Amino acid sequence: MGEPGSARLNIADEFISRPARENPQKSAILGEERRDRRDGGRATYAGLEQEVNRVAQGLRDLGCKPGDRVLIVLADSIEFIASFFGAAKIGAIAVPVNSMARENDFQHYLRDSGARFAIVHVEPYERMKNAVGGSAIEHIVVVGSPWRVELARQAKTLRWEDWLPSAGAQIEAHSTLATDPAFFLYTSGTGGPSRAAVHRHKDMLVTSRGFAQGVLALRPDDVTFSVSKLFFAYGLGNGMYFPFSVGAGTLLHAARPRPDRIAEFVARYRPTVFFSVPTFYAALLREAENGCKMDFSSVRMAVSAGEALPAEVFNQFRNRFGIETLDGIGSTEMLHMYLSCRPGEARAGSCGVPVPGYEARILNEQGKEAAYDEVGNLWVAGDSMFAEYWNHPELAARVQKNGWFSTADKFTRDAEGFYHYCGRADDMIKVSGMWVSPMEVENALLAHPAVSECAVVGRPDGIGLVRPVAFVVLRSGVGRPGGGLDSELNDWLHNRLVGFKCPREFHFIQELPKTATGKVQRFLLRQRH
Repeated sequence: MGEPGSARLNIADEFISRPARENPQKSAILGEERRDRRDGGRATYAGLEQEVNRVAQGLRDLGCKPGDRVLIVLADSIEFIASFFGAAKIGAIAVPVNSMARENDFQHYLRDSGARFAIVHVEPYERMKNAVGGSAIEHIVVVGSPWRVELARQAKTLRWEDWLPSAGAQIEAHSTLATDPAFFLYTSGTGGPSRAAVHRHKDMLVTSRGFAQGVLALRPDDVTFSVSKLFFAYGLGNGMYFPFSVGAGTLLHAARPRPDRIAEFVARYRPTVFFSVPTFYAALLREAENGCKMDFSSVRMAVSAGEALPAEVFNQFRNRFGIETLDGIGSTEMLHMYLSCRPGEARAGSCGVPVPGYEARILNEQGKEAAYDEVGNLWVAGDSMFAEYWNHPELAARVQKNGWFSTADKFTRDAEGFYHYCGRADDMIKVSGMWVSPMEVENALLAHPAVSECAVVGRPDGIGLVRPVAFVVLRSGVGRPGGGLDSELNDWLHNRLVGFKCPREFHFIQELPKTATGKVQRFLLRQRH
């Protein structure tokens, strides 16, 4: 392997060409059957390298140069991976974005990134094409589309099958520095318009060594499957470069995840390492309770991130499937995990300890190191930290200080060194001068047999004092709320928490508002009347 700090490094060489040289016929991608591919969506490492070379040559033929941005709007697929590494191979910058985004989102991505080229699946293309006007886009390659007259009439548009060169000679990777920009990843945009975190070629190597190998100890015989999609930082590692870093295989699922379909997919393809987010683990448990047959016997390890995994969900998943779920936390800016539990040492309600190669510290409101169990702001440091926010240097300056990154998360650390997530800084609730963690209250609520999901936020009462308010999704079969359920939940919480932490209001809703990554959008709940 190349060294993260070495002068020359290209991720296409490191994660595609190296495993192709070492074991060319080893299966790299094992996807669900696809009608549009004769290979069933599968590829060996040698076959994947050939696809990467074809995309690299195709982009060069269009005039793509080192430093050019290539917008990638594709579902999880061989085309996504070939496009990502094909761009990187010629020194261009891959910019994967949410393929389920709306027209105004695409308009933002196009104008902010300044991309000259885009590779887009036909479905998001229909939503994106009206946003192209006024952008720097010169060529759009459309994947998965039959040749149609209306597509032929669209300016700048090429069909993937017609654009992609036939298999040819090996393409030599552009001689990039380890510190050269390799790809952009857009943040979730919960605090305003999403911004692009710029990551360098070395960053994937750092996270692979720290988490994939240092924590998970991935093996060449592993098969990974990530419910989270490749266009998210979490999914990009789980489903693409982590398995490639050790010559393992990955499973790709192009469709929107549904618990019943994911359960069927896992039973059919039998992954050994399963990645998801807390809300989806809870959804799988609900589906199992409703009679859906699930076979997780192939899974030796499960991983959760995105938000802290509630202790109740951790315990229920372990009791039902016999699988320990490793909870951790990372960010787009740090590329992947910086805190994580270890196999055999996971603790319900804890995000674990720092990942190898990372440091963490909790600072109180005075900027001093917080005492044990004192709530404070989490700062992290590690060599995978983003280089900058594209077009927003002033925002990066706010969160990067002397090699440390401010996560905007509230944490505590116990005497044994385990970190506990309390919530986003904006989500913490101060009641009677004391901090209340939404996670603590939510976990207590989730232990009630009637509660499927919940979220707790702070809202001012009639005289302007902030109080906790709970939004609750009931389990299937519980029936309509009423009959004293509010009072029952209130008593339940008061038997488990001190009084000032207990909500005085309970609102029963059909579903919680969530981002595309599965995070609960508590700010929307705070706005509800």
